[in-house]
Amino acid sequence: MRVMKFGGTSVGKPERMHQVSQLITRDGEPTIVVLSALSGTTNALVEISNSLAAQDKVGSTEKIDALEKHYALFINDLIKDASLKTKAGAIIKEHFEFLRITQRISLSDALNKEILAQGELMSTKLFTLYLEQEKIEHALIPALDFMCLDINDEPDLTLIEQKIKVVLAQYPAKKLFITQGYICRNAKGEVDNLKRGGSDYTASLIAAAVQASVCEIWTDIDGMHNNDPRVVDKTVAIEQLSFDEAAELAYFGAKILHPTCIWPAQQGNIPVKLLNTMQPSAAGTVIKKEAGSTGVKAVAAKDGIIAIKIKSSRMLLAYGFLRKIFEVFEKYKTPIDMVTTSEVAVSVTIDSDLHLDEIITELNNIASIEVEKNQTIISIVGNEIAKTDAVLKKLFGAINEIPVTMVSYGGSHHNISLLIPSEYKTKTLQLVNKGLFNL
Repeated sequence: MRVMKFGGTSVGKPERMHQVSQLITRDGEPTIVVLSALSGTTNALVEISNSLAAQDKVGSTEKIDALEKHYALFINDLIKDASLKTKAGAIIKEHFEFLRITQRISLSDALNKEILAQGELMSTKLFTLYLEQEKIEHALIPALDFMCLDINDEPDLTLIEQKIKVVLAQYPAKKLFITQGYICRNAKGEVDNLKRGGSDYTASLIAAAVQASVCEIWTDIDGMHNNDPRVVDKTVAIEQLSFDEAAELAYFGAKILHPTCIWPAQQGNIPVKLLNTMQPSAAGTVIKKEAGSTGVKAVAAKDGIIAIKIKSSRMLLAYGFLRKIFEVFEKYKTPIDMVTTSEVAVSVTIDSDLHLDEIITELNNIASIEVEKNQTIISIVGNEIAKTDAVLKKLFGAINEIPVTMVSYGGSHHNISLLIPSEYKTKTLQLVNKGLFNL
């Protein structure tokens, strides 16, 4: 059995849904299809929720009406069978009635997540109606029946595996299953989600739960590229990455793949393929246990980074000082991206300012603190690139005009990371592309 995930752009137009239906049935292999919401829907639902939070009924009504109109036009182009079109209209009416009911209820975190779930629920229902019209045998299996979080709000893979097997067993004659990405239930049984980009995570978790032959992630780009094509003119798709390489790239800014997607597939040793819905014949990128080759493969950039310099000439070498520092970040559940140390200072980077004030207040009790915002991490990734200084020399030769404030080298065989002011991001990516890839 394989798992195929299609993102919002892959199902965002009726003709794209037509194409998806062809891709999922082309060879007859048993398949679980994971769908995102139609492109733009989640953003629209966030705006609706924001209007509700601000008690702006006029604004929320305008946004709900606009989104409903979009879906009415979508249905008109997607479904041609009159009875199925009526059924599709009734489905959409039900979901938008729910959104209008929320205007009369105080917005809570639980209700907000139910609002955000509507996109995936609608996209899968409409897609299954189209499959019904095309007489393609399938079963819709609601993700809320098996995707679940534990008490720490992390996916409970063991329970997911148990539940999905029960669900699939109800359809012994079916070979094609449709389900939602992103949405799940938390430990309280409430509707929840896997955060933005979570459909990739859903697909990988399902692939691990059913021990799939492959997990295919279909987007609008032909695989993971060696650099960001939005800011660099010449980029190429990477043929093969190891799980470790892909995890580094995803975490440090490669937008094509959700950072958490790799872990479940890696646990089950399930290959992940990144493919292009608009160019299905393109080879794309395969991610598996083996790296396939050594050397530099790609560069990624992660914005919104905050650098914190913790300086204490009196205590730095004292036993337990570093522990005290990291305990502060642990207390506020704030992950650290990079760490460097010197004789008198420790510098770390974080990617969220949610608890920055509290962190700084506590750190000031043990050291003097300097904070720099608007920083970017540039990560150069490739198999065993940190085992030789050749790549390092070539890298710094290419970017000798860029002010680098931190370097992480040697912590991983697959990653060299640099911290730079965000204003130099585009220039750095272009220089790295020329210096390391000759592009």
